[in-house]
Amino acid sequence: MTTVHVAAPQDAQFLAPNQIVPLLIGATVDEVERELVLQTLARCDGNRTRAARVLGLSVRTLRNKIRIYAASGIEVPAYHD
Repeated sequence: MTTVHVAAPQDAQFLAPNQIVPLLIGATVDEVERELVLQTLARCDGNRTRAARVLGLSVRTLRNKIRIYAASGIEVPAYHD
């Protein structure tokens, strides 16, 4: 498995998709999805309900993805009040 880390500018939320995609070339769809899920969880302070809403997923689907990541030894952001 290849790990791709892209240093994005602080205002990355304002980049258009055509500006982001070139940064992702070389990563698999699974890797991009996993990083998106993990980063969204981190920004939502581990709140799975909020992260699922942001990602457009059901909480159940997000939980299943988290379970797979954790079983693979990937650290998943924990919930913080």
